[in-house]
Amino acid sequence: MTFPAATSEPPRRYGRSAAALLLGFVAVVVLSLGTDQVLHVLKVYPPWGQPMSDALFLVAAAYRLVYGVAGSYVTAWFAPHKPMKHALLGGLIGVVLSAAGAVATWNRGPALGPHWYPISLIVTALPCAWAGGRIREIQVATSVNE
Repeated sequence: MTFPAATSEPPRRYGRSAAALLLGFVAVVVLSLGTDQVLHVLKVYPPWGQPMSDALFLVAAAYRLVYGVAGSYVTAWFAPHKPMKHALLGGLIGVVLSAAGAVATWNRGPALGPHWYPISLIVTALPCAWAGGRIREIQVATSVNE
């Protein structure tokens, strides 16, 4: 009879990993769509389905950057181990979803925005994920050193 060797690696917790990824994703979606809705209600944005200016899409891209970092931080916070790996996996999922959104909306009319907008979401997904994961790593390192 053989026994597995003892390691310092934590046991795999795929359910907790999936939950961490889901929580980060939900945070980004709720914050993004919530902010979109508030800006429509405040009439900063035109009514849904109406074209927006490039400047307004720049505003949307800016807060989505911030929310991407925040969502990756949430993922890293709830990750059962290796927070940066979880944050980057969430970012990779963000790249895939953003690319799918770009394909689905490409040349579908001005109401869905200029071509640079979905490209910016694709290009910034991994850097935002890294930033959110790094913030969590710094926080953990600081609390250990106190």
